[in-house]
Amino acid sequence: KVIIVGLDNAGKTTILYQFLMNEVVHTSPTIGSNVEEIVVKNTHFLMWDIGGQESLRSSWNTYYSNTEFIILVVDSIDRERLSITKEELYRMLAHEV
Repeated sequence: KVIIVGLDNAGKTTILYQFLMNEVVHTSPTIGSNVEEIVVKNTHFLMWDIGGQESLRSSWNTYYSNTEFIILVVDSIDRERLSITKEELYRMLAHEV
């Protein structure tokens, strides 16, 4: 299980569907999550793209159980919100599974 997290509009869903379809698709804000199975060199990954709106971030920790990888997507152009991303990263690292 892989979860993809990051602030809203960071590009999480775009990355998920780039992995899945190998193309860029038009997306709209994720409410809750998108789940897709992706196969890379005969290895199956269940990928969860989790909404990044402020109201949803407190629920990220409910997805941590049985997670092998976390992909944190950062919009490096949005410098005004880098500190918020940093806070969310620290919150994830402090969470005990």
